[in-house]
Amino acid sequence: MIETTVLVEELAERRSQYHEADVVVVGAGVFGCAIAYALAEQGRSVILLERRMKEPNRIVGELMQPGGVNSLRKLGLGHCLEDIDAIPCHGFDVFYYGEDVCMPYPRIHGLLGMGDEKTNGSAKKGVPTEPPRPQGRSFHHGRFIMQLRRSCLKHPNISVFETEAVSTIKGSHNPEILGVETRTVDAATGEKRPDCFFGQLTVIADGYASRFRKQYINQAPVVRSKFYALELVDCQLPSPGYGHVVIGAASPVLLYQIGTRETRCLVDVPEKLPEAAPAKGGVRGYMMNVVLPALPASVQPSFRAALERDPRIPQSMPNSWLPPTKQSTPGLAILGDAMNMRHPLTGGGMTVALNDVVLLRDLLSPQNIPDLSDAAAINRALSAFHWQRKRLTAIINVLAMALYALFAAQDRELAKLQRGCFAYFRNGVTRDPMGMLGGLIPDPLVLAYHFFSVAFLAIWLDCKQTGLWKLPVLLWNAFWVLWTASRVFLPVMYRELLV
Repeated sequence: MIETTVLVEELAERRSQYHEADVVVVGAGVFGCAIAYALAEQGRSVILLERRMKEPNRIVGELMQPGGVNSLRKLGLGHCLEDIDAIPCHGFDVFYYGEDVCMPYPRIHGLLGMGDEKTNGSAKKGVPTEPPRPQGRSFHHGRFIMQLRRSCLKHPNISVFETEAVSTIKGSHNPEILGVETRTVDAATGEKRPDCFFGQLTVIADGYASRFRKQYINQAPVVRSKFYALELVDCQLPSPGYGHVVIGAASPVLLYQIGTRETRCLVDVPEKLPEAAPAKGGVRGYMMNVVLPALPASVQPSFRAALERDPRIPQSMPNSWLPPTKQSTPGLAILGDAMNMRHPLTGGGMTVALNDVVLLRDLLSPQNIPDLSDAAAINRALSAFHWQRKRLTAIINVLAMALYALFAAQDRELAKLQRGCFAYFRNGVTRDPMGMLGGLIPDPLVLAYHFFSVAFLAIWLDCKQTGLWKLPVLLWNAFWVLWTASRVFLPVMYRELLV
């Protein structure tokens, strides 16, 4: 015990005095804090760097699916959801031009501990009991991040520095990354001074606007729309405790509670949307003239009040798709949103990040890799990580992009698929779709089956509307619906699953 305490103190001194550790993590967001904490729990010495330790104000990363909650608990960070006024989320309520279908997360055997973890003690021996229904959580993003950071600040194996990483440090005789160069504000003068931090492994997790991505990843995010955010006060949601997706405006609207009195409203605005043109009042005009009438009646008063309360253009965030990239730079791993993003419509980002941390924690464990300076072992671990993560993350990513394409239908065939998707849910086929959306069913074949089932239902509905006797027209329409479904689904699935 004394030897362990002395070693921890020596490592802390090396981090403080010489800025040396086993691992340097850049970015104290969801992924960065989680990976720092996970590796520190294994006895690794960790340096965590963050440009600003002040509570962040972001409009995404506010809804965590049950799969993400489960991963957070596996990492020993479940307590970070406490004392932040987090709201349980039981599923989604989808509105389609005034009609709605309420879809709870399904009970999945073998996933106990994902609900409220309370039992009534009434189960009899030998009598099978159903698992609790999974729950997600929604909250103010900044409050959750500060809880994660506090956990890292308290950990004896982590040293946190407020500094801005500006470049990687390369070895003089090989391409190995040795750490990062930073700029730290001098408290006395206010000027930035150069600094360096060294680690056997450098993890870059500096988010969607990563400054390191261009140097090491041959992919750029694709942005087709933005989310504009309002915070509604005392909003009367039709289904409290559920996320709400509203289809009826030119593009989907997402609603979910982030506190006892606060509800987040995210309005998707595609690039060059005619309804949001300056001549029609811009984004605010689109919200007032198009979005407001499409919302459920109980939501409209608080939505209107939020618009009137602040005359400025609402805060926005780009909605990006960035397929994952396999990496092999010695001593470096670029992860989190810096490496992989999807449309936030389905709220899957934190679930992907935390599942990635669980996988990496196990692959990089001291039992598997005693010495993180073993570049060949790290490369093998990152290669295994790239393929193992696809079983879950490919589903979440493809589902997010495919559902967005349907819910923001921009042509006649997509509109038919949109109608088919809602009819599919209305017919009661929600267990598997909600299980995949919640990060509970990691099986890409299930996603393919349901997506093309929606396509065939859309064709059937179109046949009934067109008239079953118009065979040539029906065949032509069926071809284009299937072609559109394949165009939406297959390229994204191929890029996410097979590359």
